[in-house]
Formats: sequence, structure tokens, C-alpha cells
Amino acid sequence: MKLKILDRYLLKNFLLTYVFVAMVIVLIICVIDYTEKIDNFINKQAPARAILFDYYLNLIPYWANYISPLMVFIATVFFTSRIAARTEIVAMLSTGISFGRLLLPYFMGATVLGLLTFYLVGWVLPKANKVRNAFEQQYVKDEFFYDGRNVHIKIAPEVYAYLESYNVATKTGNKFTLETIRDNKLVQKLSADRIVWQPEKKKWTIHDYRIRTLDSLQEKLTHGTEIDTTINLSPKDFESNYHLFETFTLPELNSYIELLQSRGADGVEVYLIEKYTRFTQPFAILILTAIGVIVSARKSRRGVGWQIAMGFLLAFIYILFFLLSKGVAEAGNINTLFAVWLPNIVFSVIGLVLFKTLPR
Repeated sequence: MKLKILDRYLLKNFLLTYVFVAMVIVLIICVIDYTEKIDNFINKQAPARAILFDYYLNLIPYWANYISPLMVFIATVFFTSRIAARTEIVAMLSTGISFGRLLLPYFMGATVLGLLTFYLVGWVLPKANKVRNAFEQQYVKDEFFYDGRNVHIKIAPEVYAYLESYNVATKTGNKFTLETIRDNKLVQKLSADRIVWQPEKKKWTIHDYRIRTLDSLQEKLTHGTEIDTTINLSPKDFESNYHLFETFTLPELNSYIELLQSRGADGVEVYLIEKYTRFTQPFAILILTAIGVIVSARKSRRGVGWQIAMGFLLAFIYILFFLLSKGVAEAGNINTLFAVWLPNIVFSVIGLVLFKTLPR
């Protein structure tokens, strides 16, 4: 479809306003973040180059993406209320253009931003987050120590691993047990004094092991001093998982969710929320853009400031609603997919009601 002059005018100014709002808000966030972390940078002697390139150049796109639906909403309200105050919208509608047609260039801009956001959060930003998180763990957070005791992990549908303790530095597990349970019956049990990760082989070496195999009424016992084995367990399972969900590309995130579900592990909700949020974010941009145009398209006697203030209030309500539904989903009290989509569903209904009641 060929864009008309009016479409190009609205699309151009909408996108420019978004860029301006994004730059201002992200700049404010970075200044606040720097004032909070400057003591850590000084105490841990973080290099200036690492602070700038490893941290802040990766933090800027992170925040720009994280709050992109809200920045689009604020930009929409800011731009639309300005042209409404100059009676430009009245002039547009007086030519016979419907309000729905007026929304078209906004939707085009929101679609471009939504698709760009989905690509970035799915494949590009996770790589940047790895660098940023590594910097935070080295220069901001306290040094990580794995202090888990008596660890039980389901590593396959019928296989369970147990470790009394694990040493991250030496990649060694003590008092290791591997049990195979089928039809609620113990089929095989491997016990060892310790297991050690071999990075060159990408396998575990089991030391001083004993294997007990049960078959009906018969029992077989074998033992040895050392054996290599490949199991669905790696040293990464015992390393820091600080914001780990942010460092996965979309395919990697799906694989990790499948791994956690196959183990029957707790905490899979966090990764499901991250996955579903990446899909809902582009739709949130479209929905909030439409609401932004609707609430700010009418010329208000209270001025542009009132409409912008209302826009910030609605944005705050959306954030609060999203955080509440996310918290409930993480607690496992509601279906994760429904919880992530709930804010979009509710605000879609609000948008439809506002559109129906909008004076023509």
C-alpha cells in the first residue's frame, strides 16, 4: 500500500518521538544505576573500559527493550496530545478520514517496533546480557559459592542423581548416587565416593564406585576404581544462575525449559514467563499504542500536560498489573501462559471500550 503524505507525517513523527522518549528515559535509568553502583566499581577496581563497553553499552539496549511497550505508549500520548492541542486531528477527521484509518500509521510504526523488539529479545540481546551479567558478577555482586547440601536432581524420566556436596572450584561432587527407578521399583543403584568433571572429555569420572543391579529376586553387585560416564548433568547446574533466563536465545530457552521439565525441577515458571513475555511484548506495543492514541486524540481544556500525566498513570497501572500477574505465576498459583497474557487481555478490553465510547 502506498503511503499518503498524512501517513508519512504521522509515522515519521511517531517514530522520532519514540526515539526521543527512549533516549531520555534510558539515560535517566543509566544515571541512577551509576550512582547506585559507583561504590562497587571503585571498591572492586572495575576498569573504565569494562564499565563503558561491557556494562553500559549492553545495559542501554536491555532497558530500551525491557520498557519498550511503555516507552511506545508514552511517546504515543506525548506526540498525539501535541497535535491534538494544535487541532490537527480535528482537521484530519474533518476531511472524512475515519478514526480507525487515522490509527493505521500508528499501527504500522508499532508493528515495526514490535518485530524489531521480538528479534532483538529472541536472538541479539541474550548475547549482550551474557557480557553484562558476567561484569555484574565480577564487579558488583558478591563472589558466588555453591553451598548446596544433599542435592537431589532428576536427570532423566527414571534416573535420579544425589550429591552430598559439590565443589565449584574443582568441579568435584562427593558421595554420589545414581538411581534408576522403574514402576516405583529400584532397578539399579550406583554409589561412588566422588565424581570429577573432565572438561577435555566433557564427561564425569566416577571414582571408587559400586553398582547394585536388581532383577526380580536376583541381585548383582559390581565395583571398580574409576569409570567415565555421560549423564544429563554438568558443572553449569551448580554455577550461579544469576539472571540466567536473560542470557538464553529463544531456541536455547526452549531447550533449557525442556531440560528442567524432564528433570521435574522447581523454578521452571521463571523461564516460562521469560519465554511467553518475549512473545507478548510485540502485542503489548500494539495494544498500548492504540490506547495511547485514543486517550490523547481529543483536545483537552486541561492542556497537554494533563493528557501526558494520564498517559503516565495508565503506564504505571500496566506495570503494576504485569508485576502482580508475574508474581502470582512465579508462585505457581496460576497458569503461567494465562498470567503473562492477562495484562494484554485486560488492556485490549479497555482499549475496545475506549474506542467504542470515543466521540466521533
